[in-house]
This record gives sequence, structure tokens and C-alpha cells, in this order.
Amino acid sequence: MNNPIKVGLVGYGMSGQLFHAPFIDVNENFELKKVVERHDQNSLEYYPYVEIVNSFDELLSDNEIQLIVITTPNIFHYEQTKKALLAGKHVVVEKPFTPTAKEAQELIDLSIEQKRQIFVFQNRRWDGDFLTIKKILQANLLGKLLEYEAHFDRYSPELNKKPWKEADDPAGGNLYDLGTHLIDQAVCLFGLPKSVWADIRTQRDGSKVDDAFEIVLNYPELKVTLKAGMLVREEGPRYILNGTKGSFVKYGIDPQEEDLENRFSPDNAGWGEDFPDQYGFLNTEIDGLIFKGNIKTLPGSYQKFYENVFDVLDKKMEAAIKPEEACDVIRIIELAFESNRFGKVLPFND
Repeated sequence: MNNPIKVGLVGYGMSGQLFHAPFIDVNENFELKKVVERHDQNSLEYYPYVEIVNSFDELLSDNEIQLIVITTPNIFHYEQTKKALLAGKHVVVEKPFTPTAKEAQELIDLSIEQKRQIFVFQNRRWDGDFLTIKKILQANLLGKLLEYEAHFDRYSPELNKKPWKEADDPAGGNLYDLGTHLIDQAVCLFGLPKSVWADIRTQRDGSKVDDAFEIVLNYPELKVTLKAGMLVREEGPRYILNGTKGSFVKYGIDPQEEDLENRFSPDNAGWGEDFPDQYGFLNTEIDGLIFKGNIKTLPGSYQKFYENVFDVLDKKMEAAIKPEEACDVIRIIELAFESNRFGKVLPFND
């Protein structure tokens, strides 16, 4: 493609403002053409060149728009992705992909029929701490990995002011929100589990959705524990890895979201760099020598997501996040809810 890919952004809430528009804007291979804002024109503050439209259908009827970016509430993901594919558009859809794995598979089949691409926005594959863990495992610095534990804890005792965030709707709650990230990272590292166990709880006063969860993904010689809660006031480790040769522990969270909230541009020098006091700690044996010390976190790089989108559409390269992988994440979430309901370990049948 000689000309930039023209993009229509559906929704300009937190996701559209922080995780999509800035990365589309700094990538010369894309042009943000239209934004759906039903009641406001907030996107014009930072992107005065865009056209504000009031409806999703206005994007679909624009023959110049090639890529639709869907950042609406989770319950709309299936319907809007389907309509965009039928209109001949490629689609970026926020996580979670869809409320059910059945819906996800239907969209995958439709995208093949329409010869269009679906990209599910699992941006935390480009968190700096996760990239660092991938490199540690690839270098075999821990030996055979036996235990992997990941947390996404927050202290938010008050209910979210956005009603849809707290509604007892399909794909609502913390497991579909933060759990999607943790599960995707685990599947990216280790593939599909043999079985799933989960303890899912509602803890905040007045909450109608799940607030906290613990999920165990069982592999032949590896236990993966994924936890998140909304009432964790004292920060614990974000990652704990134990292997036959050593351990790795990491505190703190990737700084990119906070930088985006502070309106730092992704093309700034030093983007995605972690704070030295949050570098992970490695205790291991390397060629007979004991090493104990901090490991500098690799820079986070959410911009890689849209770089890959362009590479797929323009250069026919492989997608970094395949929609089939995002479908598997939803399958694990469904099994987790079933496991919690029946109080037992359930097999994951590939």
C-alpha cells in the first residue's frame, strides 16, 4: 500500500483515548479518518483533523475506511465486529474478543469467508515485564520451570462510575477484564493447559460482578496461577517464577498505561522504560556460578501491535495475535466460570 491505511475508531472512552488513537496517530502507515462520538467531540482536542460521526453505520458506509477499531463495551464486540466484516472492513477489536467462544469462532469463520483480518487487542503481550520474562525463559535461566504466578491486583473499593463496567452483562466483571490479559500471557508462553480450576468471588459492597479470582492452569510439569482482586491495598509481586535452577520475582506494573494517562506520546525517547527500583530480581545458577541481582526490564512497546497490523495488511506477514488464540482465552474463561460453579477441576479439550 502506497497510501496510509484509513481508520475508523468506534468509541472514544478510556480505551480509544489511551490505547488506540495515540498509536494510530504516531504511525505514518495509518490515518485516523473518523471517530464515532455520540455526545461529545473530545477527540478533536488531540486530533483536530478527524471527522466526528454519530453512528457506527457511518463508518461502515465510508468506502475509504479500510480498518475499523472497536473500543465499545464488551457486549457490543460480537455484533459490531460481524457488521464490520460484512461491510468488507478489517477489524481491530478490544479484548475480550467476545462474550463466548462460540461467537468468537463464528467471527473467525466469517473473516475467512470475507477475506478480512481480525486483530484482538491483547496489548499486554508488549508489557516490558512480560517481554523480560519471555527472554529469561528463552535463555533457560531458571532451568525447567515448575511454577508461574501472575497477579493483576488493584485497590478500588468503590464501584466504577461507568454503569456498563459494573453491569451483570455477558463478558462483564474482572475475569473478562483483567483476567483476559493474564490468561493470554500464560497461553502465549505455555500453550493450552491440560485442565482449569478457578475460584471466582464478588467482594465489594454492592457489586454485581466478579471482583476477584484465582485460576490454576495445569500443564504436565508446570502449575500456572493467575490472580486478580479489586481489594488488594498492599502491593505484592506481579510475577513469581520458580524453576529447577532459580527464581525470578517482579514487582510493579508496566509504565505505559500511566504514561498514556499523562499524555506522553509513544514516540517520545525512553518510551516504555521501567523504573530501576522496579527491576525484577533473579536468583539462579549459570554455568556453576550463583547469580543474585536485579535484571533491567526490557522496554514496553505497545506500538508493536499496530506495527504488526500494518505488516499483516500490507506485507502479508503473520499476525502476532491470532484470533484463534483470543478465542482460546475465552474458552478458558468459560471453563473457569464452570469450574467455580461446580467446584472442580475441568479438562481443557483442545
